[in-house]
Amino acid sequence: MRPEIAALPAYRQGRPAVSDGYKLSSNENPFGPLAAIVEAASAATVNRYPDATGPELRAQLAERFGVTAEEVHLGAGSVALLSQFMLAVCGPGGEVVYAWRSFEAYPGLVTVAGGRSVQVPLAADGRHDLAAMADAVADATRAIVVCSPNNPTGPAVRADEFEALMERLPPDLLVLLDEAYAEFVRDPAAVDGARLLRRWPNLVVLRTFSKAWGLAGLRLGYAIGPEAVLDAARAVAVPLSVTGQAQRAGAVALAHEDLLLERVEHIVDTRSRVVEGLRALGLDVPDAQGNFVWLPLGDRTAEADDVLHAHGITARAFPGDGIRVSIGEPESVERLLAAAAVFIL
Repeated sequence: MRPEIAALPAYRQGRPAVSDGYKLSSNENPFGPLAAIVEAASAATVNRYPDATGPELRAQLAERFGVTAEEVHLGAGSVALLSQFMLAVCGPGGEVVYAWRSFEAYPGLVTVAGGRSVQVPLAADGRHDLAAMADAVADATRAIVVCSPNNPTGPAVRADEFEALMERLPPDLLVLLDEAYAEFVRDPAAVDGARLLRRWPNLVVLRTFSKAWGLAGLRLGYAIGPEAVLDAARAVAVPLSVTGQAQRAGAVALAHEDLLLERVEHIVDTRSRVVEGLRALGLDVPDAQGNFVWLPLGDRTAEADDVLHAHGITARAFPGDGIRVSIGEPESVERLLAAAAVFIL
C-alpha cells in the first residue's frame, strides 16, 4: 500500500445514539422524509442501472440556478464531488489550501488524490482567515476550499471577503465553495454561491440534499460551475454512483421546497434557542449559521463529551478542540442545556 494511505485514519462517524437519547453527532435533519419522497424513491427500478447523468434532476437544478444542465454535476453527496475535484487537479507535489479546523474529510481526500494539505488556522472566532489563505497559495497550489458555513465551528464567510479572495487568486486556480449548509444561513452579509455563478471561470459551488432537504441516507449532492471544470470531475467520477432512488427523491424534494424549507425554519429557531441558552450559561459559542453549534472546550472536550453522553446527548467530539452539537428535535434542547450547566461549572 502507499505509505500515506496506510497511515491515513478511516473516516469515523460519531458515537451511536444512546437509548432514549438524541443523536446530535452527524448534522442530520431530525424530520422524517415526506411521503411523496418515499414513494418516489420506492418507485425507482432497482434491477436496472440509473441514467448516469441524472438529466431530469440536472435540468431542474439548472433552471433553479439560471445555468445550463451541462453546468450542473451530480454526485453521491457533496463529499464525493469534493473527491472528484481533488482527483482531477491533484497529483504528486500538488497542494490544496483550506482552513483548519474545517470539514474533517478534507485532509483524507487530498491525501488519497496524491496531494498535500496546506491548513490555514481559523481566526479566534472560528472564522476563515481568507487573507492568510490567499497568502498560502503558492506555485504548487492546485485548489483552495472555502467551507461556508464552516463545519464544525459555524460562522459563514462574508460576501465581501470572499470576493476579495477571488480577486487575489490566479484565474486558473480551482476554488471550491463548499456550501453544504447554505439553506440554514441567516446572516445577510454571508456569501451566497448562487449569486456568483459564471462570475469567475475557476469557481465551483458545492451543495447537498443531505442536510436541509433531509436526504442524507440517499447520498445526493451537486456541483455548479463552468462546464469544462465539471467535465474533469465527471471524467474521474465512479460511474453510476448516484442511484435512481436518489435522483427521484431529489426531484420530488425540489417540488416540495416550501414545505421542506419550512422545516428548516424550525431548525433555525431551535438553533437560536440552543445558542442563547449556552451563552447564558457562560459558554463562548461562535456565530452559528449551519444546523449545528460549536462548543470550543479545548482540553475539556473529552470530559464534556462524557457529560453529554450521560445526559442522553450524542455529539461529535474533536479531542483537544471542542464539540459539535447538531440541532435536533426541540425536546433535545433541555437535555443539552442541562448537561452544559454541569460541564461549564
